[in-house]
Amino acid sequence: MRFGDAEKTRGGAGRRLRALLAVLVVASVAVPLSAAARPDIPAPAPAAQAPLTAATLQKTYAVNRANAERASEMARDGGDRHRAEADRTLAASDKQLLHFDGRGEGRATEVLGDLAHAHRIAVLVPGSDTTLDTYGRFHAGADALYRRLTREAPPGTGVAVVAWLGYTTPATISTTVLTTGRADEAAPELRAFVAGLRALTGPDTGLSLLCHSYGTLVCARAASGLDADELVLLGSPGTGADTAAGLHTSARVWAARGTDDWVADVPHVSVDLFGTTIGFGTDPVSAAYGAHVFAAGDGGHSDYFTPGSVSLANLARIVLGEPTEVTGA
Repeated sequence: MRFGDAEKTRGGAGRRLRALLAVLVVASVAVPLSAAARPDIPAPAPAAQAPLTAATLQKTYAVNRANAERASEMARDGGDRHRAEADRTLAASDKQLLHFDGRGEGRATEVLGDLAHAHRIAVLVPGSDTTLDTYGRFHAGADALYRRLTREAPPGTGVAVVAWLGYTTPATISTTVLTTGRADEAAPELRAFVAGLRALTGPDTGLSLLCHSYGTLVCARAASGLDADELVLLGSPGTGADTAAGLHTSARVWAARGTDDWVADVPHVSVDLFGTTIGFGTDPVSAAYGAHVFAAGDGGHSDYFTPGSVSLANLARIVLGEPTEVTGA
């Protein structure tokens, strides 16, 4: 490498590092303000869960709907009408909830389709700023995928989509979104959930994890213990691993990023700062990472599940076990 090229390389790395540190400084100021903006939301403890089997599914759905209804009443009585409405939506009679917890930012796991008889299952793992208050947009993505799968699945192939809000996601403007802390906490929960799905459905069911934004880091931290067939990284800021092989998973690893996704401008570096690692390293859509990169169209960071989009079409093909039909791969 010539001296001038080396200087350019160091200069680029320096700019990326400065940008990352600037984000950290802004976040450190914003977090206390945002955290103080909202009081605790009263809600009951999660309902006791029976072991997940085909025989217990309907009872599980019912007890979690009842818990969501009670959480809605408590939020209303506490003066939080927005959360009360969000909880009430999840308490509707057609909702299939494997889990619900209305406390704090909230958690919920919703099933779309007949889980017990599905041949192909997609588990969606969300990124930052996904809470019960914003759950509607997460559900909309899961619903769009489910509708596409039901249209395109071969005759006799049952499909289901699981929207897994099973961890406390970081805020986009916060220090937590720059570190692996929340992902490290979530990884055991995701492994346990996937293991429960496998126990319910059996080893022959195709299981895909579709992970978005910070959710890609959650999936990466859980990857070595996940019994999944496909692991899809959407709009990823990095996974903490230098390569797909570094995830130590038997799943096929995919990656995609829309051309208008702002994550492309996030510095893909990893820096040790005051004993904490900031940033997540190699860009998963880069050739160096080694994932199967597929087309996601010209969408932005929140557009991967938009009906009619290139990305949604490719995601459906991956879930349905049609890798040769995935465009751009």
